[in-house]
Amino acid sequence: MLKMKPLGILTVCLCVAAAPWALAGAASGDAAKGKTVFDNCAVCHNADSTEAKMGPGLKGLFKKDKLKNGKKVTDANVLDRINEGGGGMPGYKDMLTDGEKNDLIAYLKTL
Repeated sequence: MLKMKPLGILTVCLCVAAAPWALAGAASGDAAKGKTVFDNCAVCHNADSTEAKMGPGLKGLFKKDKLKNGKKVTDANVLDRINEGGGGMPGYKDMLTDGEKNDLIAYLKTL
């Protein structure tokens, strides 16, 4: 049987207890910072209407049932669209940091 010292047990317990908060923080973003990221997207997308520019207007995006590609509007599907692009939109997988993408999604939720 494996024996652990009390300090080792405490460390493992703290890591397990902290994991959900660490993961939640990693997935959340700052909408104010996301607005700054969106300034680059505004060339192709309206934030204040559903009227299309080169790409669809994004007002109310997270209130819609589906994206243009037919997928359900979820954080994961919007992130996939940001990363991979599609329908004429380039992918931003390597152009934005994970933090910028999280901030952008937080901003899109405010539209």
